Amino acid sequence: MANTRTVKRIRVDADKCNGCRSCEIICAAFHASPQYSSINPARSRIQIVRYPLRDVWLPIFAGEYTKAECSGRETYVIDGKEYEECDFCRASCPSRDRFKEPDSGLPLKCDMCEGEEMPLCVKWCLNDVLVYEEREEEYAKPVVMQEEMELGLQSLIDRFGLKKLTESVGKLANR
Repeated sequence: MANTRTVKRIRVDADKCNGCRSCEIICAAFHASPQYSSINPARSRIQIVRYPLRDVWLPIFAGEYTKAECSGRETYVIDGKEYEECDFCRASCPSRDRFKEPDSGLPLKCDMCEGEEMPLCVKWCLNDVLVYEEREEEYAKPVVMQEEMELGLQSLIDRFGLKKLTESVGKLANR
């Protein structure tokens, strides 16, 4: 039997973006502490990759944190505009300051303006660059096979020992 979940996403039509940065401003104000007390675009969970001399404005949302720096250093040409591989990356990573809280250095992630009807960047986008979409998606619950689990546990026991594995499981159970 398949289960359903609501998938929320923001579709970006980069060709419509003129770099007004209203999405950055409202996001930074919404996530200020206290809310709406200041506007620091470095705290925004959406940032515009800007190359004004090449007429490039590309909205990117903060995604997952990654401990590792990627090795991608490619350049892409799309519709006559040049982009670096990092321009499309949503990750907060060690090689750049994008999507990091400016005071603490902690990674930021888009939360779709939790508690609001729709993300405020979409609501405040003047050129319909950002479009909020929700859809129902079917998914199957993963089936864990007893043999696979036992094989994985045996591998952990072989590597770390039964005592260490038992201690780790105990710590996780007490969280």
